[in-house]
Amino acid sequence: MIVVSNTSPINYLILIGYIDLLPELFTQIIIPQAVAQELSDASAPSPVQKWIQSPPPWLSIQSIDQLSEQPVEGLDPGESEAILLAQALSSDLLLLDDMKARQVATKRGCSITGTLGVLDQAAAMKRIDISIAISRLKDTSFWISPNLLQRLIDRHQV
Repeated sequence: MIVVSNTSPINYLILIGYIDLLPELFTQIIIPQAVAQELSDASAPSPVQKWIQSPPPWLSIQSIDQLSEQPVEGLDPGESEAILLAQALSSDLLLLDDMKARQVATKRGCSITGTLGVLDQAAAMKRIDISIAISRLKDTSFWISPNLLQRLIDRHQV
């Protein structure tokens, strides 16, 4: 399964200590160059900057042909390049958290999920305790509606 990711899911999975779920759940994880730049930006959290300085062997960083692909209007460079790369590679899945980017990606025919979708899938496979993951996520700047949060926790309670 080929998966392209935007910045946010990788950022939050690093911050909550679950970044290694990606190679457990998916065969190939690819990010565009703009996402790698956002992860290494001075405004990114220190653990994220450190992680991308020496990316794991399971992560592939690819450039997109800027001459043939126009940026997606209204999205940041990472979101735009992630959508374009997912389309160019006919990826199986695109990881995005931003609602506007998700809407654009869906209109362009991409299958999407986000940080919560990764955690949900890992919990369904009994790889993580969703309550712990959500607790850690709450300690970051990640925003989730309380109703969605409760539904996710309830789905995985034994």
